[in-house]
Amino acid sequence: MNLPALFARRYLVSKKSTQAINILSMISMLGMMVGSLGLILVLSVFNGFEGLVVNLYDKFYSEILITPVKGKFFDERSVHFDEIKKIEGIKAACFQLEEKALLRYGDNQFIATVRGVDSNFTKVNKVSQSMFHGQFMLESGAYPYAIVGAGIEQSLGINYDDPFGQLSIYIPKTGISYVLNPEEAFNHQIIRPQGSYSIQQEFDMEYVFVPIEFMQTLLQKPTQLSSISISILPGANEDEVIEALQNVCGKNFEVLNRYEQNKTLYAIMKTEKWAVYAILTFILIVAAFNIIGSLSMLIIDKKKDISILRIMGANESVIKRIFLFDGILLSLVGCFAGFMLSIILILLQQRFGLIEIGGGTFVVSAYPVKMEVSDFILVFVTVMGIGIIASSVPMIRNKKISSITTYTE
Repeated sequence: MNLPALFARRYLVSKKSTQAINILSMISMLGMMVGSLGLILVLSVFNGFEGLVVNLYDKFYSEILITPVKGKFFDERSVHFDEIKKIEGIKAACFQLEEKALLRYGDNQFIATVRGVDSNFTKVNKVSQSMFHGQFMLESGAYPYAIVGAGIEQSLGINYDDPFGQLSIYIPKTGISYVLNPEEAFNHQIIRPQGSYSIQQEFDMEYVFVPIEFMQTLLQKPTQLSSISISILPGANEDEVIEALQNVCGKNFEVLNRYEQNKTLYAIMKTEKWAVYAILTFILIVAAFNIIGSLSMLIIDKKKDISILRIMGANESVIKRIFLFDGILLSLVGCFAGFMLSIILILLQQRFGLIEIGGGTFVVSAYPVKMEVSDFILVFVTVMGIGIIASSVPMIRNKKISSITTYTE
């Protein structure tokens, strides 16, 4: 029988002689519960937003991207594409060429990024699954078409039913410093808009997709590329594929996964998550001071019990462990109560969307939440660590606990 644990459980549920001790013990437990609840809810909300952002970015960015280390363009002949296709695990590869351009439709103008892609684009990218208007078709016979973002479509006032509606694309020529006619400073092509996609505003207001041959003609760069997008087969090891691609492409090229293509965004999200976690942990530490006060008062309240235990042969270490275990039990009960309440609230939020995001312009109407086992483990370790330290403080302060707990009638 574990005597300290037995007494600690008894002290936890029994009525104390002073009502203030009962109240302080309850406040201590509630403080650990609220702290655990807050940590789990915050981490779950961040997980939900992270999953939402990753899902949106997965629709636009390819699994792997090959780009030049220096400059915006490279010659397609500088990459050993035949060797790339032989790498195990690669599903498809798409050549891409993009540049900033001025778009004109009727009297409306807009600056966007025009990206030329080849016929494998739908195999490496999910933009075609997010069509807002029309279908994703870049060519029909010898006729090229453009797919624009929904935001660009609205800004330009594109009318797909207009048989004469054409999208003019202007890109500045390189190496020209002075011209008499301003139009001579631009490469200019006309293309018919076929449809629009809608993912999120960042993309919808930025990108236009056209056939890569059209883009190479527009830029007068018949063999130039900006990047190569690659998708891998299900079950393939991404790290191994990236390593093989890097060996084939050489040091003049970077081979990036989805995270590395958006490293700044993901780094900011992680930083915000752990910054908020740290702030709530400090609040939990403040709440843990109630445990210190509760145990200090409990020691004074249990003078008689301690004297009896000493007479029965209990040493100072055993007595201290009784009160240490009592503080740990306060933290444990509060932690698990917080866990149960957080699970209920998260499930209700997932099912009914109780807390909505104001404004009505976001991609979801309610705050997204996602539970992860690792978060519960982290919060449990944090709460119990703080609880153990807080419970140890009264024991450390009372080095000679017998000197303050000797019972006299």
